[in-house]
Amino acid sequence: MFDETIKNIVLLKQEFAKNYSGSAHIQEVLPVADSAKLSLDESDLKHLHNFAKNNPIYINSYKEKILGVDCVVYEGDINDYWLNSIKHGTSCQPFYPTWIISAYVMALTAKKLGYTELVDIGSGDGRIAFCGKILGFATHSIEIDDGLVELQNIICKCTKQNFAPHCEDALEYDYSKLQLSKPVFFIGGLPQMGGDMLATSIILKINSMNNLKNSTGIVFAGTHSKRQLSGNIADGGWSSLIQEHNLHVLKTVLLPTVWTFDQTTETPYIYTKFR
Repeated sequence: MFDETIKNIVLLKQEFAKNYSGSAHIQEVLPVADSAKLSLDESDLKHLHNFAKNNPIYINSYKEKILGVDCVVYEGDINDYWLNSIKHGTSCQPFYPTWIISAYVMALTAKKLGYTELVDIGSGDGRIAFCGKILGFATHSIEIDDGLVELQNIICKCTKQNFAPHCEDALEYDYSKLQLSKPVFFIGGLPQMGGDMLATSIILKINSMNNLKNSTGIVFAGTHSKRQLSGNIADGGWSSLIQEHNLHVLKTVLLPTVWTFDQTTETPYIYTKFR
């Protein structure tokens, strides 16, 4: 049932993108309620809409029925946050969010795999950490840009969901301070666009903490774009790093993101663990 819901989220996005006639900088959809096509927890859905309503990047919303599913379309603008996010020398990727429903599915997949703590690296507006919080994870949101962290703090206050934003350089941060036991790390960066450097740093830090290596999961955001990957399309472009660090791929989930809105393929999220 869960895998079928994921497939239907992709179909929903593709149908929406095909017929969208607006001109917003970013746009996405959230189903209003649990349905036969999208089996989702009603309480969690309310939290997701609350996140969107209290997130200043969204400036408009309207209802629309897509593939027979009642949805709310959220339109927004991230230009200012995008510009601020590229000013940091060690920033691995500008702010481009995944869809809220995708962030929820990503966190829920990690929960089904048995992880209890969620660390979102390069967390943007904190949507993955927010979803982890409503799903019962102990969460930590690591973001280098102070403007985005301020945005996260606003969302925490307005939604009454404290997903623990940290304004830190993920390359330098001491993760032992978090006292983790069974964490999943989400890496916010595409391969060959700085994400590989970020991921390598995190992996080395995990390896230095003996109590974590055998209990930690790492989730990579990949791409199927040959233009971006220069031919290396295995595991969303992460195959070399996965092999180099002896990681085992547990699952790959295809989900909509802002950067694949006008594409026929979705973003692959690759769930791995240490062998």
